[in-house]
Amino acid sequence: MELDRIDRKIVATLMADATVPLARLADIVGLSQTPCWKRVRRLQESGVIRARVAVVDPERLGLGLTVFAGVSAPEQTPSWHDRFGELLDEIPEVMDAYQLAGNHDYVLRIVVPDMAGFDRIRQRITEAIPVREISANFALRRLKAQTALPIDTKSA
Repeated sequence: MELDRIDRKIVATLMADATVPLARLADIVGLSQTPCWKRVRRLQESGVIRARVAVVDPERLGLGLTVFAGVSAPEQTPSWHDRFGELLDEIPEVMDAYQLAGNHDYVLRIVVPDMAGFDRIRQRITEAIPVREISANFALRRLKAQTALPIDTKSA
């Protein structure tokens, strides 16, 4: 789906604040409410806007440990990769998972209350599926965290 400047402004505005009222959003992007709402609906139906969520502080929820875990597969078969993806879907503490080219096959961002919480996740993974290696890096502090993607709202 090709996005014009107005679509990109709508998306950028909603990424910054998904609670912005439709009337205010329409003013920001220079449309009346009905055409603005139709564009928002089209962006949702096409999958550009997947969800509207609240961004919360994990530490205030008792989730003070962020772990970046590297996972290496014991074999490079479609069935192993499919099963691994299914397993990750079952573990809500795995916030992000990326398949990589490099030292590990995957990197996971895991958010847990403490080291014991991570150990439970590690054990759950290794008991459910064979892995060659899991390595972990523990975040000491977060320097930057963004949810809004860098999109160009200026050019046509």
